[in-house]
Amino acid sequence: MGEAVVRRVTIADAAMARALRLEMLADTPLAFLETIDEAAARSHAQFKAKFSERVAGNQSALFVAAADGRLVGQAGGFTPPGTRDVTLIYAVYLTPAWRGSGLLGRLIEAVAQWSRAAGRTELELEVVVGNDRAVRAYQRLGFVDTGLRARHPTVPVLTELKMRRTA
Repeated sequence: MGEAVVRRVTIADAAMARALRLEMLADTPLAFLETIDEAAARSHAQFKAKFSERVAGNQSALFVAAADGRLVGQAGGFTPPGTRDVTLIYAVYLTPAWRGSGLLGRLIEAVAQWSRAAGRTELELEVVVGNDRAVRAYQRLGFVDTGLRARHPTVPVLTELKMRRTA
C-alpha cells in the first residue's frame, strides 16, 4: 500500500468516486441510505450531477483518500436544515485493506477543518446499533454516544445511535 492523500473531491474524481460508492454499498449495505441496485441504476451523468454539489462550498463537502491510483476512502459532511453550528458526517467508508490504518482519523479531521472554517463547531454522525467496530473507531476519535436513538431511515427494524464531538 502506498501513502494515502486526503483531500476534497474534484469533479475529475467522479468516475473513481462512483466506483468507490458501489464498493461501499456492496461491502456495508446497511450503513448507507441507498442500495447498490439504486446506485448502479443511476447513470454516470446523474451521479456526476449530484456529486458536483460536494466539490465546493460550505453546505456539503466530500473528502476522499487517494492511494495507488484509486480512491480508498471517503467521508462527507453537510449542514442539516435548521442548524447553524452542526456538521453531520455521512458516507464514511474505507476500503477493507485501509481499515485500522489511521486513515479514518485523517478523513474525519478533514471534515472537521472544513466545518470549523464554515463556522460550525460540532460534528455529529449516526451509526447502526450493533456496528461495534465503527462505534469504537469513532470513540477513539473523540465522539461520544449522545444517548439519542432513531429508527434507521431505510431499514425500520434497525436502530441508529447518534454520536457527537466538537469540530
